[in-house]
Amino acid sequence: MNKKLRERLKESATSGNLYFCDTTFIRAQQKYMAMVHHYNRVHPYRFLTKRFLLQRIFGSVGKKLYIEAPFYANWGINTYWGDNCYANFSLTLVDDCEIHIGNNVMFGPNVTLCTVGHPIDPSLRFPKVAQFGFPIEIGNGVWLGANVTVMPGVKIGDNTVVGAGSLVTKDLPPNCLALGSPCKFVREIGEYDRQYYSKGREIKDIGSFKTSGKH
Repeated sequence: MNKKLRERLKESATSGNLYFCDTTFIRAQQKYMAMVHHYNRVHPYRFLTKRFLLQRIFGSVGKKLYIEAPFYANWGINTYWGDNCYANFSLTLVDDCEIHIGNNVMFGPNVTLCTVGHPIDPSLRFPKVAQFGFPIEIGNGVWLGANVTVMPGVKIGDNTVVGAGSLVTKDLPPNCLALGSPCKFVREIGEYDRQYYSKGREIKDIGSFKTSGKH
């Protein structure tokens, strides 16, 4: 991608201004989507090939990133990953605007991070398609359950867990459990969660895993 086009993409991906995605953008986008297509067809055991492709697709890639195939991205280059992240099957990144993902983040199957919106007025959606975007920020230690959708402009604080099937339309604080459609704060993560892993099931020592919750 040439410098001028990269600057245009950067401006549209961070400003929140309304813009039209023209043919120049579409051609550039197709090159990244082709790399995603390639990734999704690489044999599961070819770890080095997968790592190489992830480094080419994304804006930045931390240590030990692993994404199950298939995944999908509008661009990829606008998504920035921290260390030790894992995404289960069918992650979808609508990253026309920037997505920043912290360290030690887990995504369940079919998670969607959507940074883009379109005007309500139909004259701005046809024949030309106007759009705008707001960045998404996912903090360290976050876990998004299966089928969670995160909408444009949302920030999720460190260590927060979002329950399966939730639609996240507003910012979530750190260290909390949240769920629902729309997603709402349920409670803080605390001592109970260091003693029980699920509905009264007590955490036992498993190898190096201690009841203190540190591992």
